[in-house]
Amino acid sequence: MDLLAAEDATVRAAAPGRVLFAGKVAGRGVLSIEVAESGHPPLRTTYEPVHPTVRKGDHVTAGQAVAKLGPGPFHCSAACLHWGLLRDKTYLDPLSLLPQPC
Repeated sequence: MDLLAAEDATVRAAAPGRVLFAGKVAGRGVLSIEVAESGHPPLRTTYEPVHPTVRKGDHVTAGQAVAKLGPGPFHCSAACLHWGLLRDKTYLDPLSLLPQPC
């Protein structure tokens, strides 16, 4: 999912968990967080392009600031955050992590 945002915007964890990866992949900053208590194999969220403010192994809470949005655009016409949710190698809808409206 691509979320339009300004470069250097604060990126927050969508769910509690543990940082699996915080670094560069193909020249872009990437952050991956394993979602706590999410079954087997566990869910993981991904965020790119970012400048992570957390490190591998850190535990994070939902809503915690974990990165700043990196420069763009890449595939969008403006800066955007690519936000993903995976279980093993299968992509899922990351919106499923957000609270449901009343």
